[in-house]
Amino acid sequence: MRIVMKFGGSILANGKAISLVADLIKRYSVGNQLVVVVSALRGVTDSLVEGAEQARKGDRRFVERLVGKLSERHLGAVADCVSPNLAEEVCGRIRELLEELHQALLGVTCLGELTPRSKDLILSFGERLCAPIVAAALRSRGLEATDLAGWEAGITTDDDFGEATPLMEVTSYEVKARLLPLLKRGEIPVVAGFIGATQHGIIATLGRGGSDYTATIVGAAISADEVWIWSDVDGLMTADPKIVPNAKLIPEVSFAEAGEMAVLGAKVMHPKALEPALERGIPVRIKNAFNPDSTGTLITGKAEVRPGVVKAVTLIPDVAVVTVSGFGMIGRPGTAARVFDLLGKNKINILMISQSVSEANISFVVKRDVAQQAISVLEASLLGTGVIREVELEDDVCVVAAVGAGMRGMPGIAARVFRAVAKRDVNIRMIAQGSSELNISFVVKEEDAEEAVRAIHEEFGLGKN
Repeated sequence: MRIVMKFGGSILANGKAISLVADLIKRYSVGNQLVVVVSALRGVTDSLVEGAEQARKGDRRFVERLVGKLSERHLGAVADCVSPNLAEEVCGRIRELLEELHQALLGVTCLGELTPRSKDLILSFGERLCAPIVAAALRSRGLEATDLAGWEAGITTDDDFGEATPLMEVTSYEVKARLLPLLKRGEIPVVAGFIGATQHGIIATLGRGGSDYTATIVGAAISADEVWIWSDVDGLMTADPKIVPNAKLIPEVSFAEAGEMAVLGAKVMHPKALEPALERGIPVRIKNAFNPDSTGTLITGKAEVRPGVVKAVTLIPDVAVVTVSGFGMIGRPGTAARVFDLLGKNKINILMISQSVSEANISFVVKRDVAQQAISVLEASLLGTGVIREVELEDDVCVVAAVGAGMRGMPGIAARVFRAVAKRDVNIRMIAQGSSELNISFVVKEEDAEEAVRAIHEEFGLGKN
């Protein structure tokens, strides 16, 4: 089989963890062609984000401390997972990369400006530092392995720095041309995820979920048999086990269901990463690096891969409901467009929308940390116009969602969901369901959210074998 394996920061914590990953890769290398995609070591990207911000403020001491900590951590990882005869070469690579990072951060401190382009350059070092260590750990175990930055593997993007979009035709051609010869020679390419480069060779990051995206892009380009996303959980679950102790592993879901679950709080992979695999019909498997014998969850193109109306119940915390109301909205075209245009221009993402047929109010859900910004933007632009009378905020809420392709066209599912919740004395504040019928989402008070999840999980028997 030809398999693309992606390992995230939740696994790549240190040298001992890299040793575990290298042993896993060696185990599956027998009889298979493998491409490995890696994220940065756990927490490194967050440290780089903070470092970039402190550099913008001119804090050179923070920059020096950050580079020192990253040096200690990565060189320590080399000592723990790479054989002595290979360690010095890899350490030399690490030191060169850290010096590049150091210079980039000092440049930001001198300018006092952090552009999206320079931030992408700084953030790229997390994956670029990790990939050589993983490749060396594989060579220490007798495997042929070559590390490649994302652009060296052929990932070519537009210049939307921070959220770059791969140019798929160019990328597919380049990835195939660069990786297939390595596979034919029996080598394992170790690709730094999350990053690519524009057609002018400028480093760009793929945004949230970027390493997953790299894995599925590579998988599509080389016609992989499967893409495996290695995580620290067995796969997609019927609910968060911390909320529902008898939650079960879901063996198979469709791409559509997986996308819904990812958006609605099942943090296994980003939904945009599913698109390349969906287009080429390549199955994606979620597996647990600490329990590799588990089959995990298989994501396929099938609409309904096992019996069951509702597959999972998810919860999104840390959200808020904003309600815009006013009788002047009634019968006035473009009011909703104006509201959402204002939010979009201020880069405030909307998670969920509900509007009454009277048109007298629009409610929508945003992340709690941008809720006050949303209120300020709307009040400044709309109050006093004769259209909007009031902008209200509820910031003590959560979103609960029931997900499953089996709900499509099945009468009475919403009734069962809301009846189950009502029996637990949980009041619903807002409801939304798309025409796809893949999920029913609703807002409840934060204190009632976990009880609502348990009620739906029990109603549909998701904890039963």
